[in-house]
Amino acid sequence: MAGATIEVKYFNTFVLKKSVSSNTTPNQPVWNGSFGVPSTKNNAYPVAAATSSVNNWTIEESRIRGGYNNTTVDFSPRAYLVEDEPNAVIRFNSLIYSGVFNSRTGVNDTNVFSVGQDISKSADPANGSIQKLYSEDTNLIVFQQYKVSRALIDKDAIYSAEGEGTVTSSNLVIGVLQPYAGKYGISDNPESFAVYGYRKYFTDKTNNVVLRLSRDGITEISAYGMTDFFRDEMNNISVGGSAGLAIGCYDLYSDMYTLSLQQTGQQSEYKTLTFDDKINGWTSLYDYSPDQMFSIRNKFYSIKGNELWQHYNTAFDGVEVARGSFYGVSYPSSVTIIFNPNPTRSKTFSTVAYEGSNGWQLTAAASGATGEDKDYNLANAFLTTFDQANVVLSYTQGAYDSAGNTGTSANPVNQPLLRAGFDRKENAYVANLVNSSPPAEGEVIFGNSISGIKGFYVTATFSTDTVTDPGGEKQLFSVASDFFSNNGY
Repeated sequence: MAGATIEVKYFNTFVLKKSVSSNTTPNQPVWNGSFGVPSTKNNAYPVAAATSSVNNWTIEESRIRGGYNNTTVDFSPRAYLVEDEPNAVIRFNSLIYSGVFNSRTGVNDTNVFSVGQDISKSADPANGSIQKLYSEDTNLIVFQQYKVSRALIDKDAIYSAEGEGTVTSSNLVIGVLQPYAGKYGISDNPESFAVYGYRKYFTDKTNNVVLRLSRDGITEISAYGMTDFFRDEMNNISVGGSAGLAIGCYDLYSDMYTLSLQQTGQQSEYKTLTFDDKINGWTSLYDYSPDQMFSIRNKFYSIKGNELWQHYNTAFDGVEVARGSFYGVSYPSSVTIIFNPNPTRSKTFSTVAYEGSNGWQLTAAASGATGEDKDYNLANAFLTTFDQANVVLSYTQGAYDSAGNTGTSANPVNQPLLRAGFDRKENAYVANLVNSSPPAEGEVIFGNSISGIKGFYVTATFSTDTVTDPGGEKQLFSVASDFFSNNGY
């Protein structure tokens, strides 16, 4: 204890403890001590920002806020022990519990930590730190960085010689930790945890997966058609040493697990999507990045900044709320379809059709004939001119008459009306596809001289326009395309 000097100017009881500076040793605690030594005094302790280990000492005293003739704390008879290791230590893999709290009998021992009883439980430190605890009936589920385990609460499990499990009552608060099968954990993202019924959802960024813990154990739900997506996106949220955010919540309104992957400090870098247990699939991507999400009864809420937002609400204070609007900003909805009949034959897709609501436009379509995509129209949801090479306009958006009135500027008044995009036939909206790609090797007639898109398959994106009932409900029931097989090309 060389270098430390204590001057006592009045009688008191002092306890001297060694502290660890947060500047010299990152991620270590600092003993704050009491308020007995004013910080304005020269060489006052504790010195939390000390750069020398000589000054890393704190003083705790028996008086409340210290001072001459102030109230003292009566220790009563007690045994004083000398600690072999007085430094503070973080036990990242251990649990400590106090006495019980019983609201019926008025017993409150939550501030009692008896040294005469075993009040700690440690998990395997090789599985990382404990990030999340969840109590379910008589089980305590422990989520570590690289492992998920469970333990009985207030009971202990023993096994007979035949291997059959039995339960016996005991005074053991937390029983033996039993790991779930699989080398999975919750990584550094406990905020991804969500629960509904007996199903628990969380992410494991270390393995780039999204997991569901249920009665059949741990299931990798990110493997349902989204393995590549989560492999890339979970790596992208880690920037500059930050773990990023994986905010999870169970949406009681839509009955789906909602997950938002966000880069720390990057508002525009996010992916928010939902998982539906009824189809075991990821159904939608959304244009919002919440700070928090939660459900109350049959309503789903999110917090952005200092504001609370209710989702799926079509009216507020008697005013209709536009669909596709998140945090005051409207976004177009889109659906991407792949036309892939007879996958081994080259085809020409000549038309596109859909059944559903008026207001859908085709904003992108591309084929992969010989390994090279043919770009057909780049997405542009705000076109004001009829350019069939850029977009197939919706039924209302593409309407025009002989006087030059269009669906994007004024309502056409002169008959007959013409359509520059989708037209309506037999309760379906149909349009021709015109090839706008450059010539490919071996083509005799190419480019916009022919109708249709040539290739083995076509990827088409439908999106809502901005002129047909903005903010209203738009449904898409089915899509189709007429095609014919090519002879060798």
